[in-house]
Amino acid sequence: MGDEVMTSRKKSASEPIRKVPQGKMTSLGLYVTAKEAYEMWRSDPDRVKIVDCRTTEEFLFVGHPPMAWNIPFALQVYEWDVEKRQFPMKPNQDFVKQVMKCFKPSDTLLVTCRSGGRSCLAINALAKAGFKNVYNIIDGVEGDMVCDPESVYHRQRMKNGWKNAGLPWTYEIVPDRILLPKTR
Repeated sequence: MGDEVMTSRKKSASEPIRKVPQGKMTSLGLYVTAKEAYEMWRSDPDRVKIVDCRTTEEFLFVGHPPMAWNIPFALQVYEWDVEKRQFPMKPNQDFVKQVMKCFKPSDTLLVTCRSGGRSCLAINALAKAGFKNVYNIIDGVEGDMVCDPESVYHRQRMKNGWKNAGLPWTYEIVPDRILLPKTR
């Protein structure tokens, strides 16, 4: 089974038991796909909220679900890490406080990031702060990477996710739904 683990935590009899990759498993054990998240939101938009915890740069330039709130869990650092061959990220120390400005621990939140890993970390931080109904959108905004050397999409995030599922998508900004971290 590799790094995938079967989860059996269910909120209701209709919720499916699914395989969740280890790096996307949360302490709350609540998971949805992007399509399921959209249906949950659509059925009760006043009570179900979508939190996009990607960086503001990702939210602005890759696009986002039009109903999403952008509260970054991590911030981009603009110093190249030679060993890791990437621009690293650092935690947003104000993430939980910013979420608490907008939502109560009893609210139903659907948290997304690029592909479900960062949202897992964000959900675990929210769970420690007392949030109980927080679901990880396990395929995220851009989806999982295609791992097929024969495919023209090899190493691209084209497998699943909000954007690839044809769900509502925008580049338009609603400033009141973007919580920028405080600069120190």
